[in-house]
Amino acid sequence: MSRPFDLDPLFRAVSVLPGIGPKNAKLLEKLTGGPKVLDLLWHLPVDFIDRRFSPKVADAPDGRIATISVTVGKHFPNARKSQPYKVWCHDETGTLNLVFFHAHKDWIEKQLPEGKEMIVSGKVEHYAGHPQITHPDIVKPEDRESLEALEPIYPLTAGLTNKTVRKAAQGALGFIPKLTEWQDAAFKKKNGWADWDTCLKQLHFSPPPENIPPSTTSITGGLLNEEARARLAYDELLANQLTLALVRNRQKRQSGRIFKGDGRLRTRLRAALPFALTGAQERALKEISADMEAPARMLRLLQGDVGSGKTVVAALAMLSAIETGAQAALLAPTEILARQHAESLKPWLDAAGISAVILTGRDKGKNRDALLQKIASGAAQITIGTHAIFQEDVIFADLGLAVIDEQHRFGVHQRLMLSAKGRGTDVLVMTATPIPRTLTLTAYGDMDISRLDEKPPGRKPVDTRLIPLEKIENIVDGLKRQIKTGARAYWVCPLVEESEILDLAAATERYDVLHSIFGERVGLVHGRLKAAEKDEIMTKFSRGDLDILVATTVIEVGVNVPEATIMVIEHAERYGLSQLHQLRGRVGRGGDKSYCFLLYAGALGATAKERLSIMRETEDGFIIAEKDLALRGAGDILGIKQSGIIDFKLADLNAHAELLAAARDDARLIIDKDPELKGPRSTALRTLLYLFERDQAIQYLRSG
Repeated sequence: MSRPFDLDPLFRAVSVLPGIGPKNAKLLEKLTGGPKVLDLLWHLPVDFIDRRFSPKVADAPDGRIATISVTVGKHFPNARKSQPYKVWCHDETGTLNLVFFHAHKDWIEKQLPEGKEMIVSGKVEHYAGHPQITHPDIVKPEDRESLEALEPIYPLTAGLTNKTVRKAAQGALGFIPKLTEWQDAAFKKKNGWADWDTCLKQLHFSPPPENIPPSTTSITGGLLNEEARARLAYDELLANQLTLALVRNRQKRQSGRIFKGDGRLRTRLRAALPFALTGAQERALKEISADMEAPARMLRLLQGDVGSGKTVVAALAMLSAIETGAQAALLAPTEILARQHAESLKPWLDAAGISAVILTGRDKGKNRDALLQKIASGAAQITIGTHAIFQEDVIFADLGLAVIDEQHRFGVHQRLMLSAKGRGTDVLVMTATPIPRTLTLTAYGDMDISRLDEKPPGRKPVDTRLIPLEKIENIVDGLKRQIKTGARAYWVCPLVEESEILDLAAATERYDVLHSIFGERVGLVHGRLKAAEKDEIMTKFSRGDLDILVATTVIEVGVNVPEATIMVIEHAERYGLSQLHQLRGRVGRGGDKSYCFLLYAGALGATAKERLSIMRETEDGFIIAEKDLALRGAGDILGIKQSGIIDFKLADLNAHAELLAAARDDARLIIDKDPELKGPRSTALRTLLYLFERDQAIQYLRSG
């Protein structure tokens, strides 16, 4: 099953478009996230500039975009490069200056010949009481017919102008093919939607001017073509849900095994626990046991906020497999986390008489060979490790259950690789990132879901306070007092967008200041340290050899030091809610009262203010996740930009939540009726999967 021939024009390189040479092709790829014509078509305008306002020069108000007919008068070039080049233009009511900086004299003379009737359009500014337009957007001979009344404005990247992107997008519209409709006819009619190609063209063309009341500056693009946008968003969500339904269907069809243990090991482990399980943990265990005892393969997501007790649930699930003679594996995204899991599980596994090994990239030579031998012989009943577990020479005697921690750090492909290391292996995926329900459907719709929504008894709330950065000395004084009583503190340094080097510079600077005050009792961890160095510093902190740990966000996920009771986050306004929640979750893990200080700089914007006040109001990760989705969007919450789970081009999960539910229902009906996508509607649905590049689904259809 190859890509339908009709789609080929959309998959051509953008260099076929007008005005796009090699340099601009590279810039467009950076802007749109891909090298194809299709990537540019998914890159939609965000605004429309209203160029209908056409006053006389004397009536042109300050600060408004105006399109004015003028006669070009005298040119006033300037010998000094730093000074502007001015062109006087006029109509019968007055004079308008056109101002250009760093412009070439020849070019301006060619664009604006003296005595010529021209149309100029741009923002009018009154300078010393005189109207002028600096760098007009449009300068063209008098021809009203060819002027776009509402001009689309695209998001841009350095090096590209709106004119270039607009011209390329106009060219790309000619590549859009007519495709057979994949939507359910009744659903499409009920919503009053046009065909997909019509909708896509509508989103790139300006709306009919008669539909839009005159505006002083620009009009938000999203408000203008809501129906067209909704239609395309639904197509994208249907492709997403159909992919997940196909994956899920394939998973369910693959024969699993029945893991029904006698409970003896689980009883021993429970007896060793110094606490009783919460109702949520018991409920999750019941759901997991039911899956493991069924003949189909388990694929379940265990969602639990920081400190909700996922590790115990995972341990008991692993023992269910071990009781039947099989092995279990626990996969963590980092070495720190893998070793921490091994440490926290050790007393429980010892009590149950279970042998566990830890395998990471650090294990080499004879030591590694010995570990591999234990895993292959079955002597290692549980293997805890990092990506090292995926390697080909890691062979299990009989892998019954694979547990994957912090799922969003791994792709679906890696999940399948791990489960392929056994025969009918069950998979339990865990995440401490609470995920809003809409995101759960789009990112994890192929899984069954258990939620741990209760905190273990005795957990005290973390006292969260907002402090302006200028009061940082008060924080340092407070730390001195707290450390005397045996407290330990994390100090997280400002996040510098997209720059690990600047992150590191900020952390090093803060470390130097604190080191000068607290001496050798301060440590520093950051992303550029080798795993072994990072582990060593973390171990010192958890052992109590260090009082303060200065860190970039490497400590965000999973690090467990119950004695740490203070979290200081500098420039908290730069972080997303979910990230702040994860960081705060590093403290409050023991019985002592804990504090989280959110330091912010300057006057906060409305979104930052709302974000920080939500942190003060609640510790419920699921509420925080829903708010974060509303404030930031899906990509930022799951770190999707790194992990490639979902990155919607057209759908907005806040605006299109109802469409998502409809797409899920539609996908289920499609797969129930026609699991191989071979029926009458299915050829069009396969085209839809190719259009949105849902390669995984296509692969499954190919392989049956």
